[in-house]
Amino acid sequence: KNYKFFLLYLKINSTMTLTQLKYTLAVAEEGNFTIAADKCFVTQPTLSMQVQKLEEELGVKLFNRNTKPIKLTQIGNKILSQAKTIVEEAKRMDDIVAIEKGEVKGDFKLGIIPTVMPTLLPLFLNTFIKKYPKVNLKIEESTTTTIIDGLIEGKLDAGIAATPLDNPKLIEKALYYEPFVGYIPKSHPLSKLDKINPDDINNMDILVLEDGHCFRNHVLNICQTTRIAKSFDLKSGSFETLIHLANEGMGMTLLPYLQTQGLSTENINNLRYFTSPEPAREISIVFSKSQLRLPIIEALSESIEGVIRGAIKFENIRLISPR
Repeated sequence: KNYKFFLLYLKINSTMTLTQLKYTLAVAEEGNFTIAADKCFVTQPTLSMQVQKLEEELGVKLFNRNTKPIKLTQIGNKILSQAKTIVEEAKRMDDIVAIEKGEVKGDFKLGIIPTVMPTLLPLFLNTFIKKYPKVNLKIEESTTTTIIDGLIEGKLDAGIAATPLDNPKLIEKALYYEPFVGYIPKSHPLSKLDKINPDDINNMDILVLEDGHCFRNHVLNICQTTRIAKSFDLKSGSFETLIHLANEGMGMTLLPYLQTQGLSTENINNLRYFTSPEPAREISIVFSKSQLRLPIIEALSESIEGVIRGAIKFENIRLISPR
């Protein structure tokens, strides 16, 4: 592969360093030297000097500094493509050493979709950071699309999302299956039922999250004739908002199982479980096929699966597509 020749070039030209490549990649990503320097935790003059040294070593200009944001030159695009591969291969060497030593450590960028993050993090985060104190988790709430892009572009090390995503560049490892639960206030005609099934919610107006949330698609796919409540335009990413609206007589909604665990006693009485097999969503940890940072990914998977076994106990489920 081309990167092998570039690695050989790096060995021959000892003044060229991985640090220079990382700084240059940061500038390419941010389009700004100052922002890139902040991201790399160095001063702007230090970063600029290292990028300039790399350009001098290569004998080419990597950036057009007259544009805002700064853009790569034509040759810069080609060089940066190789530089990205080299940095990834260097990380892979760190992973190999970590695996050999049995170490789980380092910075790790994790994206989690909004309908999972608030309920999952409290279950595993404290235990994980105590067990793996050398891992510096950087967690951000992101949509599924943003997570996919972040993984492909190398901005994220892993994501937790509803799957399948069917992206050939990514690996999906299922963590757990989370059933859907009906939230039906006493004023609703379905409140008299002990359990519900998809046929019961045929032609029912259901309060759902705004576009952009895969949970919205899950709800609509449970029953093809389910209707979104259209008497008003609701743009909310909050299950709490949907619960409050349902309590005000605006309709019913569906919740992911873990979202039901912190409800008040009064609201718990409004829950209606589905008849078996319960419709459910698959939640997976998703990462690049390059499998960088695999020791941390496996540690995260083990920690989450460990706590979920006791939190979700359903014997018979029916998986619903997020698309």
